[in-house]
Amino acid sequence: MTDARSRPVPKPGAANRRWTSFVATPQRGRVIRGLQEESNPRHRMKVVHNRDTLLVHISDEDGGGWTTLAIDRATREWAIARRGRQMESAEAAYRLLYVDT
Repeated sequence: MTDARSRPVPKPGAANRRWTSFVATPQRGRVIRGLQEESNPRHRMKVVHNRDTLLVHISDEDGGGWTTLAIDRATREWAIARRGRQMESAEAAYRLLYVDT
């Protein structure tokens, strides 16, 4: 098993330990494809996939940028990228994950 992380950050204080959930964004007559934080609707997430790859998109807390986790479904290898726009983040993470053969 392999674990990885970016740089270590200070542990949050005891007052910040309450967990919350992302909930479906209400949309009239449309399939719900995204989630938003209960107390902060600008903080969103979305999971998309195809036969080979899972992409987990997470917006910045204020909704201004995106981090994408790309996971190869067969091997569970992964890559992460952060960009200003969701599509740019997805493309960067995908490029990092796969090499042309």
